[in-house]
Amino acid sequence: MHDVLIIGAGCVGSCVAYELSKYNLNVLLLDKENDVALGASRANTAIVHGGYDPDPNTLMGKYNVRGAKKCMELVETLDIEFRKTGSLVVAFNDKEMETVKQTYERGLANGCPNMEIWDAEQVHAHEPNISKDIIGALWVPESGVMNPWEFTISHVEVAVREGVDLELNQKVVDLIDQGDSWLVKTETDEFETKYVVNAAGVHSDEIHNLVAEPAYAIHPTRGQYYLLDRSQGEIVNSVIFPTPNEQTKGILVSPTIHFHTLVGPDAERIPDKEDTSTTRDGLDYIAGEATRCVPGLNFRTNIRNYAGVRANSDLNDFFVDFIARDILELGAIKSPGLTCSPVLAEEGVKMLKEKGLKLEEKSNWDGTRKVTRFKTLSPEDKQKALERNPKYGRVICRCEHITEGEIIDALERGMPVTSLDAVKRRCGTGMGRCQGGFCGPRIVEILARETGIDVEDVLQDKLGSYIITGRTKTNEKPEVTKS
Repeated sequence: MHDVLIIGAGCVGSCVAYELSKYNLNVLLLDKENDVALGASRANTAIVHGGYDPDPNTLMGKYNVRGAKKCMELVETLDIEFRKTGSLVVAFNDKEMETVKQTYERGLANGCPNMEIWDAEQVHAHEPNISKDIIGALWVPESGVMNPWEFTISHVEVAVREGVDLELNQKVVDLIDQGDSWLVKTETDEFETKYVVNAAGVHSDEIHNLVAEPAYAIHPTRGQYYLLDRSQGEIVNSVIFPTPNEQTKGILVSPTIHFHTLVGPDAERIPDKEDTSTTRDGLDYIAGEATRCVPGLNFRTNIRNYAGVRANSDLNDFFVDFIARDILELGAIKSPGLTCSPVLAEEGVKMLKEKGLKLEEKSNWDGTRKVTRFKTLSPEDKQKALERNPKYGRVICRCEHITEGEIIDALERGMPVTSLDAVKRRCGTGMGRCQGGFCGPRIVEILARETGIDVEDVLQDKLGSYIITGRTKTNEKPEVTKS
């Protein structure tokens, strides 16, 4: 029997697993996909928010600033790539400037530090490519960007190394109360546990409704994005937000950690929680709104469009509570969920302790992670890495300069990796201009060789996304059906 079973291996569930790995517990982390971070945690704006935006009377407002500080600690502890860019909330007219000032006051109430109201001259000195029609902005220096999937994966890698069990391809379909434990049924298996944590993202309301009366409804909201190549990578220095409204923070223009430019998202209510398709109308709208703030954006440099589905709800806040005996729910997690996820995990573990979960700290727990990124090393450290493993000398991804040694490192960090996109999320392969056109076949070979699976079983991403559907050069004669 498990002590705690966590449903959902996104940023929230992964942080809970990381926190619980500090203790002598039998913990199981489940996810319905074939890798972690395949929901909203892989397709969002990738921002560590400063804390100016949420209502101070919400959990989002209470946790944001604290979460941002915790994220700053974790990027060091877990060796996560991060750029402290700051953010600007810009205004085009006096009415919007009043909203900016109100946003500033809200940030003060949330404890957001070091904010400033800038006039047009200050804005254009910092962002020379921004619209000349902008008359002022809110400057929030305690903001930055990171890869949300790396944030999630890093927590799970440490948790698994420290004893947490991970089961993928496990979609939960029922929860059965057995009096002193819970039986968690998936489509293929059953697991017994004392405590359950519901961190199922856009599906958190469905898990909730298995054991309790509905408390909220998730309204899946699709957001689409452009990723522009490095020729646009320095068009902005910080994350540029328009003046927000009640529905959305608006279409942003943001640098990424690898000096591309991210543009989006829109906010479209959709019926299907798994619909991550992109649309011409949505992308046209994003381009039009973005060029209002940054007129020089060149969308012909686009190298990828994608979409994510966020867990907006009718609560307009996080749902954090026990919904049944020993079932804790961390649900309805929307922006700033990534930033708040470490705090949600800390608070969740405290709540489990108050419910009777015994927390005996491990004497030898190691919560750190170290990653070799060959291209960032000094010449001396590159030489040492090559002496340790000559495969650091073979570049597999030419666009991003990722080596075979780095790929093999990722495969050896305790989690199953069976797809090109799983390697991409861990190493950055396939994220450049050619989007895997050069490195893809080579990574298929490496995956097959290192994991022992057949090349025909290597996936592009989720289950069923086969790359190789058959062999064309064999000694077998084809069967001929005669009429």
